Amino acid sequence: MGYGLSLALQPRRAEAACSMTFELITDAPGVQRLADALADETRLAIDLEAAGFHRYSDRVCLILLTGSSGTFLVDPLAVDPSPALRGPLESPDVRVLLHGGDYDLRLLDRDLDLHPVNLFDTQTAAALLGEPSLGLASLLETYFDVRLSKKYQRADWAQRPLSAEMLEYAASDTQHLHALTDLLSDRLTTLGRLSWAEEESTAMEAIRWSEDGRSDPVTRVKKARYLDVRDVALVREAWLWRDEIAQRRDRAPFRVAADAVLLEVVQARPSDVAGLAALSGFSPQLAERSGKALLGRLERVDQLEDGELVGFPKGDRSGPGRPSPEVEEVAERLKVARNMKSDELGIARGSLASNTLLLDIARSGPKNAAELVAVPSVRNWQVEALGDALINVLTAGPPPPPSG
Repeated sequence: MGYGLSLALQPRRAEAACSMTFELITDAPGVQRLADALADETRLAIDLEAAGFHRYSDRVCLILLTGSSGTFLVDPLAVDPSPALRGPLESPDVRVLLHGGDYDLRLLDRDLDLHPVNLFDTQTAAALLGEPSLGLASLLETYFDVRLSKKYQRADWAQRPLSAEMLEYAASDTQHLHALTDLLSDRLTTLGRLSWAEEESTAMEAIRWSEDGRSDPVTRVKKARYLDVRDVALVREAWLWRDEIAQRRDRAPFRVAADAVLLEVVQARPSDVAGLAALSGFSPQLAERSGKALLGRLERVDQLEDGELVGFPKGDRSGPGRPSPEVEEVAERLKVARNMKSDELGIARGSLASNTLLLDIARSGPKNAAELVAVPSVRNWQVEALGDALINVLTAGPPPPPSG
């Protein structure tokens, strides 16, 4: 495969944290063993390790699975595990457990064409219980006095071989999800909110990878929208220069040069490579190897006439646009009702209903629960939790002007 796998990455059983054993899957026979082991599972916890902090593409580098048959670490850089995973992950009879699984589901779609169903997301469950900290490490420490190591949170999971310590760290991510699911489910049931978490988790089944390759790169650079047209064009050229280098080296773009450094290059406009190297945050080695190419690209932008320059995009005109003052006024009153209900239920305001959703409701102006749930992105559980409060606002009309 060309990934430099060593004996340390051959199928084996190793002792992980908390005396947890795991099997590392790196070849076709291992995938078959995995398929056999998962055949009778009814509940399976899953997590991914990716490499976006280090590599150009945030590809899946390790798949972590825990079921009744044990914990498995699957190396998708060495072998395609999708034949073994498709059955259990896409079966309505197997409950798939995740924690904050939105991005993992996107990566599974893009990299392995896998689309898990029958989901239960423990981060969503914790949010609907009003937990102040939603991270897995925080929840495990709170409920089980388990302290997860943070040593490899930003490790390069695309490197090979992976050390035994990294593998043990990874194995700990899913081994507690079953117990956490049971505990959170019991608490949700007591509060009458289990169906809320299940509805949110079910909605996650539709998540797919989405990347608009046509988007203008300057929209990803903070503060670029405030620059004049020529500087925007220069930032765009600098971004493209960095992206080509990052892709060629398989490095995360920010590790080549941060966005703030690109802005500084455009604003300082050094005349030579030495000037580039002198800028704070600009690697002297990068300046020496690729600085002349960057300066040349910027000079070509300088030679363009004003009418040839492309400024910051004005946005998608097909969207709803800026709300009218009347809609904004209704949205503000909906926020007040939402905030009161949030305090009553002990759920964070954004978890109960986002400001964006309230603005959509204000635009739609539903008059009853049936019309409210028909608003895109409104869940049944939200109608149950605060529908009456929102409908009261929408049907009461604006408050009378102050007397006198």
